[in-house]
Amino acid sequence: MRIKVINISLSDDGTQHAELDNFLSTHRVLEIEQHFYSNANATGWSFCIHYINSSVSVNSSLGKVDYKEVLSEKEFGIFSKLREIRKRLAAKEAVQAYMVFTDEELANIARLPQLEVGKLISIKGIGDKKVEKYGKPMLQMYHEMFQNSATQ
Repeated sequence: MRIKVINISLSDDGTQHAELDNFLSTHRVLEIEQHFYSNANATGWSFCIHYINSSVSVNSSLGKVDYKEVLSEKEFGIFSKLREIRKRLAAKEAVQAYMVFTDEELANIARLPQLEVGKLISIKGIGDKKVEKYGKPMLQMYHEMFQNSATQ
């Protein structure tokens, strides 16, 4: 994953907007953070764009990310286990798996230094209701999975 920062001042003549539009249309964007800034020199918006390096496999026709290339080996192992658990939770609730958590949300969960319920809320797309309904059971099942494999 790579990061690009683009600032657009309030006095922009359209050039900075065009740069942002061009960048967004030519890259696989994972997340955008925006912040308003004001200092002695300028006032405007700063955009921090998290995107996938062009060498990472993206199925452009479907817009799918190859998470095996995006995540570290350890993170991908966690991601795979979380996908298995998500599948079980979705079957139990009779909903599509992406309605429980998207692959992007699972990848961000896998990147957390510690898998804790309190940390889930920091991930874009995951709110209190989703944490309560799916996050707690998912992490409980995840931790039980490792406790069972450690005792065998």
